[in-house]
Amino acid sequence: MNNKHNCMAWLLGLLLAAAPVLGQAENSKDFGEYVVHFNALSTDMLSPQVAREYRITRSKNRGMINITVLRKVLGSPGQPVHAFTQVAAINLAGQGRKIHMREVREGNAIYYIGEFRVTNEETLKFDVNLRPQGSQEQLQVEFSQDFYTQ
Repeated sequence: MNNKHNCMAWLLGLLLAAAPVLGQAENSKDFGEYVVHFNALSTDMLSPQVAREYRITRSKNRGMINITVLRKVLGSPGQPVHAFTQVAAINLAGQGRKIHMREVREGNAIYYIGEFRVTNEETLKFDVNLRPQGSQEQLQVEFSQDFYTQ
């Protein structure tokens, strides 16, 4: 494993390990052949080094969504797959926003990361639509996350 791969593995580990402590659970949804893992958090939770490495703006006023799609493979944690990814979010006031997602590849790992602005005590409802490469199956995940900037 090279340093960059170790760093991405560390980032994913940080996001998943820190989520319960921060009250921001890492979630997954099973779709039969695929499992989608997703979470959202404030980017100020990332270390400066990780943020710099992955071009993520660290701020209490910035949120980040992280998604990965795994094809189930017996005897393994799953095989990461490319997926057409669209994410939109809406707050409780009905203000919507599309979130630009970018693919991050590290060795065999594939992640989709998107950043967005947040305000204090803002609740965002995320609508995630995915289509794994080579599949006509549409996968949809909906979840909400509260953000606190103070």
